[in-house]
Amino acid sequence: MNGASNTLISSGVYKELVALRHDIHAHPELAYKENRTAEIIAKKLISFGLVVHTGIAETGIVGVLDFEQEGPSVGFRADMDALPITEETGATYTSKHTGIMHACGHDGHTTMLLGAAEILSRTKGLKGRLIFIFQPAEENEGGAKKMVQEGLFDRFPVEKIYAIHNMPNIPIGTIMAKAGHVSASFDIFNIVVEGQGGHGAMPETTRDPIPAVSALILSLNTIVSRNICPIDSAVITVGQIEGGQTFNVIPDNVTISGSCRSHSAEVQKIIKQRILDVCAGIGMAYDVKISCSYEERYPPVCNDEKATLALQQALSTSEENYKIIQNFTPLMGSEDFAFMSNEVPGCYFIIGNGHNCGPLHSPTYNFNDEALPVGVSSWVHLAKALLK
Repeated sequence: MNGASNTLISSGVYKELVALRHDIHAHPELAYKENRTAEIIAKKLISFGLVVHTGIAETGIVGVLDFEQEGPSVGFRADMDALPITEETGATYTSKHTGIMHACGHDGHTTMLLGAAEILSRTKGLKGRLIFIFQPAEENEGGAKKMVQEGLFDRFPVEKIYAIHNMPNIPIGTIMAKAGHVSASFDIFNIVVEGQGGHGAMPETTRDPIPAVSALILSLNTIVSRNICPIDSAVITVGQIEGGQTFNVIPDNVTISGSCRSHSAEVQKIIKQRILDVCAGIGMAYDVKISCSYEERYPPVCNDEKATLALQQALSTSEENYKIIQNFTPLMGSEDFAFMSNEVPGCYFIIGNGHNCGPLHSPTYNFNDEALPVGVSSWVHLAKALLK
């Protein structure tokens, strides 16, 4: 499958999709600052004849498409925000904003849902309502949670909710969808180790926080291997260490921060408690004060069985030559779509982004334009199956 070989996407439409994606890519915006992107989305949806609602969770957009006959109401969601990364793709449409880039493919996700909205706005014979949700701040800031808290499903009730994400190193035309857990929870911690600094030549006059931090990091790395059942997935990552001003001075304090991921609430609780226990023990052993703040950011995404089955059936019986994978290892990455699918039965599914596109969240990542027709047609065929 390539950009032109699709029953719904002509070569001309494909070129329009690519141009739109490149424009969004060149103008990335961080969480809750997606103003230009939101303006483009709103104008497009209005031109398709949808009823458009703006300013939901600051920059979020909802487009409502009602068909002539009554029927079910279904939500389709795409994320819009970029990441604070300096782009190194060398693309002709590279980011014009230094230090910000679309390193996760949200430019592609937005483009695919807009493409589907245009086609579906001209589709006859469907029943019910489609709710097109363009969400801000997926990356770390929980835009989905904020949309739900601001009454997303009270204002726009839906029976099912769906979301797409791309995945590098999965062939174009491959779609991964399974019931049950598909992505991990996401928690963060910040630990401050306070001692008493002094001269590097007289450590006996200090309470050095650096050996304590060293022991703490090593101990944190044993929690998964010694406190979590081997068949349960979990990750603890220390991603930042800050402390000290120069080579011959023992600092007063050192700060470390990191993240935790797991696929169950039970494991999530164990990890949190063990981190707090380890901090208390290391503090006592090294005669330093350790304070830990722990924040549960995103719950795991667990796909609803019926919503997932509906997607699998819709795509496997469509005219496209999709390769449907229904059995795969859940991802350790996280998704705030969980806040939506915890409220409404939902399915988070994955489309292949091909090879040689760079890893997600890296300076060399780039969404593959060849995946655009796959995403657009997936949305369209799913809508037709659910609202026929």
